[in-house]
Amino acid sequence: MISLTSYAFVSMALFTIGVMGVISRRNIFVIYMSLELMLNGLNLFLVTFARHHLNLDGQIISIMVIAIAAAEAAIFLSVIILLFRSKKSLDTDMFNTLKEGKK
Repeated sequence: MISLTSYAFVSMALFTIGVMGVISRRNIFVIYMSLELMLNGLNLFLVTFARHHLNLDGQIISIMVIAIAAAEAAIFLSVIILLFRSKKSLDTDMFNTLKEGKK
């Protein structure tokens, strides 16, 4: 049987890898995938402790997060496609049109 500590360690590792991906990458698509990895780490953590405490609240919240992430994925990927069509790049440095003082 795998212990609670092992699941918690894996979920924290997933979350940490996601944070490092968001901080260190410049590609919008990679940043989005890192955010999804962070959500999956959080979901694993919620399900782990819900199972440990014999409570379904964490699992219900996790299913709701997965459903919201699925809807958000469709919207975010369409925005990525529109950004790529307009700038021909997904580098975050290319998207500075909303910065104050830049024209």
